[in-house]
Amino acid sequence: MATTQAQNTIDAAMMEKQQNGTHGIDHAPVGKQRKPYDYGGNPLAHINTGESVRLPAFGGEFQPGTYKSTEGRKFANPAPLGLSAFALTTFVLSLINLGTRGITGPSLVIGAAFGYGGLVQLLAGMWEMAVGNTFGATALSSYGGFWIAVAIILTPGGFEIEASLTTGTGTTANADAFLDSFGLFLMGWFIFTFLLLLCTLRSTVAFFTLFFTLDMAFLMLGIGYLTHSGGAPNAACIKAGGVFGILAAFTAWYNALAGIADPSNSFFLIPVAHFPWSDKGRQERDKVDNDGARAEQGGYNPDPGNV
Repeated sequence: MATTQAQNTIDAAMMEKQQNGTHGIDHAPVGKQRKPYDYGGNPLAHINTGESVRLPAFGGEFQPGTYKSTEGRKFANPAPLGLSAFALTTFVLSLINLGTRGITGPSLVIGAAFGYGGLVQLLAGMWEMAVGNTFGATALSSYGGFWIAVAIILTPGGFEIEASLTTGTGTTANADAFLDSFGLFLMGWFIFTFLLLLCTLRSTVAFFTLFFTLDMAFLMLGIGYLTHSGGAPNAACIKAGGVFGILAAFTAWYNALAGIADPSNSFFLIPVAHFPWSDKGRQERDKVDNDGARAEQGGYNPDPGNV
């Protein structure tokens, strides 16, 4: 009878252990437990534990600061979609601004600005709102609206915005009115992007680089249109804006790939470099300092598995 009761107790304990999903390795001594892999510094490449976990800034999530764990999130990460939409449309327009293969007319970018850089990026911004990312929602929705606005301005015939500014409504034509107006429009986006840039100073290098190059692109293009001559924008400034636009596009793709690639679909992971003064950078620096101090005090080994 006692033997049967003891066996039932053992079976119940084993069943509870299986239901809880625990394994022997979880209860092993500290020195024998598996070492956590840092996944190249990508905080989204592994499953987090608990909603209270705060993850460091990550461009692949369009998060410039620490944010809650994504383990219980019901939505997928919308940031790579918005970043990709922004990158491709910016890439195409920047090639046109550089005069690649003699192309100077912006008509080709209208379709991408309406459909991909505009509509898709705007939707990604709304989904960022749903997952609780205020920065991502503000940035992606705003730049989605920017591309829709650019497409409306450049669409020939239907809206006639450029034509109305170029010909004027009075008796005298003003060929430079459109260039001045578009230059002021771009300078407004330079100011807005600068405000977002300030919010990335404690994030990652790639995240900051994205907004820095984009801000410089808006500045160069705005100056180019405002310093027009002979009814045409300043060619040197427009080309400089194209160069910064290309850099912004590739940086956006880099951040998008960082948010997509993980051990389940990629043989490599995108490095995530945090600024030394960011929260993550200070934690890593403090850890190195503490390990070094303990090692000096008596042969402390920061990695107990390597003895």
